[in-house]
Amino acid sequence: MGWLPQIKWNSIHTKLLATYLLLTTLGTSLMAGYILWSFHAYFMKMRQTEMRNWSTALGESIADALENNDRNRVALTVQRYGAAETITLRVFDSQGKLIATSANPQQDRQITDWRTVPGISAALENREEQGVAKGVLSNDDRLFIAQPIVRNGKLLGAMRMSITLQQFQRQFAIVIWTVLGTLVFTLILCTIISEWLARSLSRPIQTMKNFAIRMGGGHFGDKLQIRQSNELDQLALELNRMSERLASLDQERRAFLANVSHELRTPISNVLVTVEALRSGAASDAAVRDRFFQIVEDETKRLSRLIHDLLDLGRLEAGVTTLEQQNIELSSLIRRAVRAVETRMQNLQISAHINVADLPIQGDPERLLQAFLNLLDNAIKHSVPNSQIFITGYREGKQAVVKIRDQGKGIKDSDLPRIFEQFYTGDRSRKGRGVGLGLAIAKRIIEAHGGSINASSKFGEGATFTICLPLT
Repeated sequence: MGWLPQIKWNSIHTKLLATYLLLTTLGTSLMAGYILWSFHAYFMKMRQTEMRNWSTALGESIADALENNDRNRVALTVQRYGAAETITLRVFDSQGKLIATSANPQQDRQITDWRTVPGISAALENREEQGVAKGVLSNDDRLFIAQPIVRNGKLLGAMRMSITLQQFQRQFAIVIWTVLGTLVFTLILCTIISEWLARSLSRPIQTMKNFAIRMGGGHFGDKLQIRQSNELDQLALELNRMSERLASLDQERRAFLANVSHELRTPISNVLVTVEALRSGAASDAAVRDRFFQIVEDETKRLSRLIHDLLDLGRLEAGVTTLEQQNIELSSLIRRAVRAVETRMQNLQISAHINVADLPIQGDPERLLQAFLNLLDNAIKHSVPNSQIFITGYREGKQAVVKIRDQGKGIKDSDLPRIFEQFYTGDRSRKGRGVGLGLAIAKRIIEAHGGSINASSKFGEGATFTICLPLT
């Protein structure tokens, strides 16, 4: 019994094994009990039917003899068909006195009142009775039938026949032990099979539990191998996907922290260096002082924009930004965004070509304006002088589609899948003064409105951003 303490009674393996065994034991026990009960009932019913048919036939012969008052013939019939060990026949007159018996007459004379014997009283009252009772002069179980002997409506007497059940009980005991042996063998076999099934189910669950513990400890990117073509295999696949996603998110988090630290450190360092220079005497020269103050102002504004963008991005990703729901004309929203950057475009000798249909959409106009401004800002930064930005808008099914295309250098194929990531700027020659948050914010604003955004480009021929928004 030293193995008992090693069993984890609350484990899935133990619970599955116990469930299998309990169900198997219950099912086989009920089935075995039903089979034994059915066999016993069938045998008793058949024997009772045989006894009734036999006793009815004998009753006719004995009725003939009693009607002729031929008691010798009655005794002869009883002795002929009765057997001392198995079948006992007794015939009584209408007063309940014993006329003939196939048993030992000397022993039968010891019975003073036969009406106390099961079935006799009923037979003498012209009723048939059948059942199981102890032997009259023995303690063995016997199947009996007591019938009245009637001829022409007159009660001539009664007959009682009984058959011993010892042989049947011995045979039934053999059957019981055979069934019990088979039941034990079945339980042993089912225990082995249940152990295999429980272990085959609990082992992958245990493996997945250890895998989840490792992920909880920060070990992302591990692979879980479950080679079973069932739901557990699908669960393992989803856990692997979750592990890969967590590894990717953890990498993004590290990169995000590194980028934020770098982007915050740069303007702060510039401000500190400028302040130190002013403190060291640079403020005595008016031109230098004004230039240094301008640097401090620019870097402060840059830092403010960065913090504002980070807060915006955080709120959008967390889903805590409240979006107003207003009916908006897409064309007026696009023209408003173009007007906001028109002066900047003129300074860079860039023009905008707008062809946007009047399409009704619903959403937060300020947030959507911010998304389009970020996309226009990206297009302006990467356009060359004396070029155009093409803005088109049209209906496609139940969506409004807006395309913003510039005539810049385009985006490399290696950079294209990552341009909507935070702080990703791709080629440094395209970076300008951005920190890589504009497109990420625009993407999350569009998605928050139930839309989608994607980019396509052929390097050297500009880039096209496609925005899809649901129509009102």
